Amino acid sequence: MTSTTGRTTDSGRSADRDYSVVAAGSILFAGVIMIMVGAFHILQALVALFNDEFYVAGPEYVYQFDLTSWGWIHLLGGVVLVFGGVALFRGAMWARILAVVLASLSALVNFMWLPYYPLWGTILIALDVFIIWAVLAHSRDLIRSGK
Repeated sequence: MTSTTGRTTDSGRSADRDYSVVAAGSILFAGVIMIMVGAFHILQALVALFNDEFYVAGPEYVYQFDLTSWGWIHLLGGVVLVFGGVALFRGAMWARILAVVLASLSALVNFMWLPYYPLWGTILIALDVFIIWAVLAHSRDLIRSGK
């Protein structure tokens, strides 16, 4: 029996500890997704850097950069996202803050990337939003449990 008041359950564990396990699990899952999103950014970067004709943008768009510039932006962002995902495995508060900031920046970059590859950009934005949710959804439980 699980209770949110801090009483013990039938198995002898406290309810607060049950919440922290769920919180830690969601943060670890967010770390895995963050590493995957970083890898996707790196793959986008390699395509943009080595095959300029693969991506085609419409003639009128505010965020038109050279595809080589986009390639470097995605490559740098992807590497930083992978390192941020690995840091998230530590479970430290600074890593959770970093994850939210990096996922937010990734969503912004993918929004600006939409004219080049709209479906893929939308999928990555959804994954970035999921990372932010997974990190922030149970942070109160982690703070309460002392992690």
